Amino acid sequence: MHVIDLREFEEEFVIHFGGEPTRINAYTLASTLVSIADAAKAANALINPGYEVEIVVEALGSGSFKAKVRSIYNGLGNLFDKGDLKAIALSIIAAFIYQHTLAPDNEVNIIVNEDEVVIEQGETKVVVPREVHDCVNEVEKSEPFKRSINKAFESVEKDESIESLGITTRMEDETPAIKVPREKFPLITGIMETEENTRVVYEIAELSISRAILERTRRKWEFVWRGVKIAAPVLDHRFYDDFFAHRITIAPGDSLDVKLKIYQVRDTDTGIFMNKKYEVVEVRRHVPRLRQTTIEV
Repeated sequence: MHVIDLREFEEEFVIHFGGEPTRINAYTLASTLVSIADAAKAANALINPGYEVEIVVEALGSGSFKAKVRSIYNGLGNLFDKGDLKAIALSIIAAFIYQHTLAPDNEVNIIVNEDEVVIEQGETKVVVPREVHDCVNEVEKSEPFKRSINKAFESVEKDESIESLGITTRMEDETPAIKVPREKFPLITGIMETEENTRVVYEIAELSISRAILERTRRKWEFVWRGVKIAAPVLDHRFYDDFFAHRITIAPGDSLDVKLKIYQVRDTDTGIFMNKKYEVVEVRRHVPRLRQTTIEV
């Protein structure tokens, strides 16, 4: 099982810009780093009154272009003892990005312990220190924090050469521990428009058909998506037009390349948005199951 322990991100992490292997647009790099720094400052202002945090870039690397950032904390007027300091601003950013982009993908098992929250998702286990988890719930209410994370993802979304944005612990990591593919960027860039506890997101998805409802209705088809069974009505009338005109033939094991509308509700204990309901609003393509053929010689 792949384990991501967010304690490893407390003081520094490496940002992966997936795409062009040896270079990056200067504006994309600068605006993303500034936005990450602003998010850290906004989080720190909530959890460490009396301390300032400075985010510095320690190294740049290629492979997928990488930037290593570190947090440095300074007391204001020495009013507070260092024992009061929570040096977790970067861990909060990592946890927030994970919860808003990758956690909704599959069925999630959440274990809340006294010292940590464990999120089990398929073959991945994410360990979130309880202190970080509680602070993420606090920054959810911070407009400056959310606006800064939003701007970071807007910067990479505007740069079409960026295929993913990731966070990891070492420059040598070829694949980041947390990797957000480009199609997930809108889950962050639309966050300022999200209501408090609910949101609607759209994804391009390939759904394997388990049970088809071949009539114009809101009855739910059954699909398998990323190894998880889901149920959703197909609301694309053009798809039914093609089916009833015999331009499409549905068979067991076929797939649909679709635009999927996902209704999500925030779990009040963890802050993670959970998928609650699905609708297929557009069928982009019918994908017949690959069938073996016999070649006579």
